[in-house]
Amino acid sequence: SPGSPAMFVHAAEASHGDLGMIGQGDVVLALSKSGEARELSDTLAYAKRFSIPIIAVTAVADSQLGRAGDILLLLPDAPEATSEVSAPTTSTTLQMALGDALAVALLERRGFTASDFRVFHPGGKLGAMLRTVGDLMHGHDELPLTREAAPMSEALLVMSEKRFGAVGVVAPDGTLSGLITDGDLRRHMDGLMGHAAGEVMTRGPQTIAPGALAAEALKIMNDRRITVLFVVEQERPVGILHVHDLLRAGVI
Repeated sequence: SPGSPAMFVHAAEASHGDLGMIGQGDVVLALSKSGEARELSDTLAYAKRFSIPIIAVTAVADSQLGRAGDILLLLPDAPEATSEVSAPTTSTTLQMALGDALAVALLERRGFTASDFRVFHPGGKLGAMLRTVGDLMHGHDELPLTREAAPMSEALLVMSEKRFGAVGVVAPDGTLSGLITDGDLRRHMDGLMGHAAGEVMTRGPQTIAPGALAAEALKIMNDRRITVLFVVEQERPVGILHVHDLLRAGVI
């Protein structure tokens, strides 16, 4: 997922042919609490023979692994969690935590972004969260829009036809000036049909850019307790996103 090719090579299997998986341009990240695991000997010798860098992760600096490493990452020699048998527990947890830290450091060093991550992880809920608003929005033909000067009868027809529960109101220059929702209709129920759309709308509605992540759209909807967002470019509406679109895409 982070975009850095990596593979697991079992130390015992490496001695029986899997050393061929390791080649020039690779880096060996070898892990052993004691640093004296006999299975590592062939892998370390192979890496030295072909000048393949070794990052040694061990709790004992003066060990076979510690001495062989071009870079030594020394872990605390902490006792294992088991009392009767010294089974790997604390040591493996430390190794996993260090591995996560290395992965995060590599991401930051490479300037790896959410968009990059999406390329390698398009599936599942995480992949859905990394889709953009532009991927999910409804485009121009489906936009519920009306003019500021349009009578409310016209605005209601658009709202009913498009079925988003809202209608955007555009200014004469084509920019989005307001939004009419069910709440606006209730607030102007008295004499509603005698008003123009510009008189009923809520000005300065929340909007989002097409390049924003779906996760950001979901956060805005949750924080503001709304179900629809107009998508704008240079203040002009180019799309609309409903909470149901996020649900269908697996973002929720």
